[in-house]
Amino acid sequence: MDGKLNVPNILTLTRIAAAPAVVLLMYLVVWYEFVWASPVACVLFALACITDLVDGYIARSQNSITNLGKFLDPLADKLLILSVLIMLVRLDWAPAWVVIIIAAREMTITGMRAVAADEGVVIPADKFGKLKTLVQSLAIGILVWHVPFFGLNLNPLGMVLLYIALALTVFSGANYLRRYYLG
Repeated sequence: MDGKLNVPNILTLTRIAAAPAVVLLMYLVVWYEFVWASPVACVLFALACITDLVDGYIARSQNSITNLGKFLDPLADKLLILSVLIMLVRLDWAPAWVVIIIAAREMTITGMRAVAADEGVVIPADKFGKLKTLVQSLAIGILVWHVPFFGLNLNPLGMVLLYIALALTVFSGANYLRRYYLG
């Protein structure tokens, strides 16, 4: 089944396609003051995040894991998260230093996993990495919303969640490195 476009791989490709769409919608909020684009971008981002859960579940439950999926899934995750984070910085909706640390961790762990895989070692996601992804996705989604929600400014909540995600990012990254290098 390797290399075939099955349902999980199509969902992953959908997540890849969602990244530039979310970024474009975020630009529309600022460039043209299309306030409606912010909630639409948030919903599209949330749906893209959900495809990450669904594609993995389907691939495992239907025994349809492919090498293409193994390659595309982490690529789609990083592309979605990092492109939207970079856009948040570009629009001055999130601090650059936070995004730089998150991006550095993602590249470091991805590289470490590639080296480990070359050695025949699989480093699976742990509970801290999964929690990091959840909190990070919630933070980004709230920050992408950006406009008042029934009169409430959710940006402070988004920033608190982003700082929690940052702490989880550093902790889980250190934990992965410790597990790989120290056993």
